[in-house]
Amino acid sequence: MAVITPPQKEAPARPRPRSTGRRPRRSLVLNLASLVIGLAVWGLVSLLGIADLPGPLTVASRAFEMAVDGTLAGDLAASLRRVFIGFALGTALAVPIGFLMGWYPTARGLLEPYVQFFRMVPPLALIPLAIVLLGIGEVPKIFVIFLAAFLFSVVSTLQGVVNVDRTLINAARVLGAPDRTIFVKVIIPASAPFILVGMRTGLGASWATLVAAELIAAQAGLGYRMQQAQLYYDLPTIFVGLIAIGVLGMAMDRLLLLAEKRLTGWQERR
Repeated sequence: MAVITPPQKEAPARPRPRSTGRRPRRSLVLNLASLVIGLAVWGLVSLLGIADLPGPLTVASRAFEMAVDGTLAGDLAASLRRVFIGFALGTALAVPIGFLMGWYPTARGLLEPYVQFFRMVPPLALIPLAIVLLGIGEVPKIFVIFLAAFLFSVVSTLQGVVNVDRTLINAARVLGAPDRTIFVKVIIPASAPFILVGMRTGLGASWATLVAAELIAAQAGLGYRMQQAQLYYDLPTIFVGLIAIGVLGMAMDRLLLLAEKRLTGWQERR
């Protein structure tokens, strides 16, 4: 006698994950719309004659002139070199010191007072001291940029190490992992988001310090060119410098953001 089995219910189909392909496209459209609106508002304010503000076409024409005679390229190269060297040196020193302070309480107790003290002192306030001790060459300019990047990165790295979940560390110890393995496999990956955020903040501080750093007997650079333009009330040149600094800073920030996404892909994102 054949046994008739009741029909089995089919398992409900799992909902397909929502496609995230539209998000970058939507974000790009919003960015372009924001840019167009900003240019339109800028042009309108210029046409109304508010504060003698130069219009977008005037600034673009001045940028073209500076590009043709080589002034813009020289200033870009000088400023970018100073920011890159200062930022790279500051970050390279800040990350190991931040790890040292976060991993060893003795090192934190010895170094943290100095870090917190200098963090309260604006790097620009050290420019007179840098001139007296280091002269008026490239070194004092790079030093104040280095200090700005270092202080942001070291604090962020320290915070990242301190905030590592103790459960992860204890689980690794239970499994017999030595301190070196815990540091490489647990501490560094868990601290990476904090480090990269500190680097991005330090990059912004480096560009913010650039203009004042180029007060130190500079002969080229975006900050130097803007200061010279100020003497002659040359607003288009000032705007060219501002836009160049913003574009370069955003490009470097995008590179850091791309690195952050690749290195912290395990993180849940909104």
